[in-house]
Amino acid sequence: MSALLWGLLFGSVGLGFFLYGKKQQAFVPLFCGLALMVVPYFVSNTVLLVAIGITLIALPYFVRA
Repeated sequence: MSALLWGLLFGSVGLGFFLYGKKQQAFVPLFCGLALMVVPYFVSNTVLLVAIGITLIALPYFVRA
């Protein structure tokens, strides 16, 4: 149950990053948003899902390309 809720949260944040990256033509938020929407389908371990999700959310703030 918790993996489903975390996946929903990361998917929602990913959609926001994806739309922002597409509108601003910024590749890092675009690809991080896409990854945030896709990763919950392939990762079933909740701890690993949260770790990957937090890393992908923080990545656009540290990588300005």
